[in-house]
Amino acid sequence: MKKQIGFIGLGIMGKPMALNLLKAGQTVIAYDINKEAVQEVVSLGGVDATSLEEVAKQSDVIITMLPSAKHVKEVVLREDGLIHYAKAGTIIIDMSSLSPVDSLEIATALEQKEMAMLDAPVSGGEPKAIDGTLSIMVGGKPEHFESVKPIFDTLGENTILVGDNGSGATAKLANQVIVNLNIAAMSEALVLATKAGIDVKKMYEAIRGGLAGSAVLDAKVPLILERNFVPGGRIDINMKDITNVMDTAHSIGVPLPLTSQLLEIFHALTVDGKSRDDHGGIVQYYEKLANVEVGGKNVESTKL
Repeated sequence: MKKQIGFIGLGIMGKPMALNLLKAGQTVIAYDINKEAVQEVVSLGGVDATSLEEVAKQSDVIITMLPSAKHVKEVVLREDGLIHYAKAGTIIIDMSSLSPVDSLEIATALEQKEMAMLDAPVSGGEPKAIDGTLSIMVGGKPEHFESVKPIFDTLGENTILVGDNGSGATAKLANQVIVNLNIAAMSEALVLATKAGIDVKKMYEAIRGGLAGSAVLDAKVPLILERNFVPGGRIDINMKDITNVMDTAHSIGVPLPLTSQLLEIFHALTVDGKSRDDHGGIVQYYEKLANVEVGGKNVESTKL
């Protein structure tokens, strides 16, 4: 199934996703304010779009992969947005991480113009975006989902239609709670082990095969030990997601005491100038409290 696919947002996640669509033989109409990213996609076979109008008029399906709801709403709903130029029947797939309220607002506006929306946020970070093995959580109508399923199959290895519009966004919020609290718990354990003076790498090897083992543990511990906080999932983006989690939870009467503390940790890291670090950099919050550095030179350790 070959379609004309507009792709808006060629950042850490979006660019490798667009490139995977090209490799699969799809036509990709690329748009981003970062012209270098656009030119990279164009050099590998993509089509350069200089405006949202161009994207809308050339595309059967349009994917947005943008930092926040504000950006998605601007691209879709503003005066020169996609909604005013795309033809009836166009499916817009938002693969950003929005709140379900924002996703439903956009979906409702598009439906009034005889267009459809799927909220389809992803999990797996940059490595899985590059190798096309993302997990994709989708909200929308089954018929729209089935019509673009081959696109999802190109971008991910596990795509689930969770429910109607907003359901994919809600599933992503739950995912972000689990992932980021996992990193926080892991960080506490690493700082504890470091302060106690044991070999953290050996400890990691000892526990990763047991119940404490996880995809998060295997993805983040090696990078922390290398002091590598180059972003695959930035702290500021994850802070936005956790803010959406708390807003949604409060609106439906769900207390989230651990997640609320995590949000404060993100704010503390932001004040400390760490907002653009990978969220594995959560460990730096705990290191500062304990006056110790995991995988680096220990400022002060206390061997048992």
